[in-house]
Amino acid sequence: MQGELVADTRWIGPHGIGRFAREVLARVPHRPLPLKGRPVDPWDPFRVGLYLLHARPKLYFSPGYNPPCPWPQSVNFVLTLHDLIPLHFGTSLHRTYFRTLVRPAIQRAKRILTVSDFSRREIIEWSGLPEERVVVVGGGVGADFRPDGPRCELGFPYLLYVGARKPHKNLERLVQAFALARLEGVRLVFTGEASKRFLELAQAHGVAEKITFLGLVPDSKLPALYRGALAFVFPSLYEGFGLPPLEAMACGTPVVASDRTAIPEVVGDAALLVDPYDPEMLAQALRRVVEDEVLRSELKTRGLIRAKLFSWDKVVLKVQTVLMEAMEEK
Repeated sequence: MQGELVADTRWIGPHGIGRFAREVLARVPHRPLPLKGRPVDPWDPFRVGLYLLHARPKLYFSPGYNPPCPWPQSVNFVLTLHDLIPLHFGTSLHRTYFRTLVRPAIQRAKRILTVSDFSRREIIEWSGLPEERVVVVGGGVGADFRPDGPRCELGFPYLLYVGARKPHKNLERLVQAFALARLEGVRLVFTGEASKRFLELAQAHGVAEKITFLGLVPDSKLPALYRGALAFVFPSLYEGFGLPPLEAMACGTPVVASDRTAIPEVVGDAALLVDPYDPEMLAQALRRVVEDEVLRSELKTRGLIRAKLFSWDKVVLKVQTVLMEAMEEK
């Protein structure tokens, strides 16, 4: 397959799509797309399209959503739409990009990969594609995310959030809920740096002294960080999958998560689910998980069982099957 498949390795990075790209492309023989620049650049589809017109591989695969434009009639391609977050929470530029470039391109794609049944339903409804053209390959959890191993010791008990600070992550309500919970001696820990706006928000709720920002945490340090937490909190308004709660469960960490979009599909009955629009409900869940040791033990057990259902090897097998089928089609 390697000489016939060109794949966009530029998506590999410290984020959800980046993790998917790294895990899949490490196992699928391919030729890297020899382009520089960011695949999310609005002009990137035109660079990809021109390259494919010249190189004419048998199949182009993107683990992200950047389509080739113009799309060469002689080159089959497979794109991955993890979700439609840019349409729901993006800027007008994001919505224009999806409407004018992504939607026309996916009509020509041999297959569209996605990561959850929720995302598949949304993509089919938005695009009008036949159901058989949109394939769920899911997400996985790496072997490093397991309950045994070193635990991060920060010197205090903590609730943990891992992820970006984008609007759909709902972190303003998380800070509000943390303030309402009034947890004595417990801190709320975020990966990433503190922005001025975020600090002002914490100050406004009176919890600035109880929030810790760890800066950039490499993937190799995440398992220990999960293991050391009292619980992991994931209050997103929208997710196409949601790797962090799955990784937390695989590390034996209790999870409090949103009951919206694809998140219940991933965590099943192994997390304490809440309405992400209700800060008081989230606060009550935080109090329960901190104060109830029996509940934490139950969530840990369920989470470990649930996490075993997901593996990158299963994902890669599904991706390889789709790519082989796309190569063989005219």
